[in-house]
Amino acid sequence: MTDLALKDKVAVVTGGSRGIGRAIALEFAARGAAVVVNFNRSPEAANEVVKQIVDAGGKAAAFQADVSNFKQAEDLIKFAVETFGDLHILVNNAGITKDTLIMMMSENDWDTVIDTNLKSSFNCSKAAIKHMMRKRFGRIVNIASVAGQMGNAGQANYSASKGGQIALTKSLAREVAARNITVNALAPGFVDTEILDAMSQETLESALKLVPLGRKGKPEEIAYAAAFLVSDQAAYITGQVLGVDGGMAMM
Repeated sequence: MTDLALKDKVAVVTGGSRGIGRAIALEFAARGAAVVVNFNRSPEAANEVVKQIVDAGGKAAAFQADVSNFKQAEDLIKFAVETFGDLHILVNNAGITKDTLIMMMSENDWDTVIDTNLKSSFNCSKAAIKHMMRKRFGRIVNIASVAGQMGNAGQANYSASKGGQIALTKSLAREVAARNITVNALAPGFVDTEILDAMSQETLESALKLVPLGRKGKPEEIAYAAAFLVSDQAAYITGQVLGVDGGMAMM
């Protein structure tokens, strides 16, 4: 914990009210960071995360923004800087699924997933980097997915959005490395969140047979990996995709 401390750091976590985002917000706060918990439609859940952090002696604030909208993403970053005086870390975690086979996938199903998962990463990164470039320091972590590496039937939109996040990670890492800004991605596998709740038990059991470790991941396990990537100990790591998938991809 001490070696990976985030004392005096300010972090923004998009989609931070539940699931992986919630776990990351709590983990960063436990390591000393002030955290802005972004949410779009779940103020109660976001406020609960903030309360848990503050009750434990940490610093946190919730901020509503649809980060697929560029202006709202800019407002989120501005809020973080104005509230806590700086910005060091951005975690692009906001994401949704609208799963169906492509023959039945509507244009809206495609556009909404691409905008929420991929365009939001562009929006927030662009806004955050303006500040990070001036400070000559920054850590960006994109929460991608094993689906962006392997593809997944019924998830053409989701897989494309996550594959796009991976490509964005690598390109952006090259652009900003000279300013001491690192950009990396995590590629979770099947993690025990609300997204999995929508799967039938039969489908889930079949999917878990593809996981060498034979189980679902925990949100906290993704959060530990994120905490490492934004720590000083990971300062020489950039443009990488770290799989936290129980061995599913092994790329």
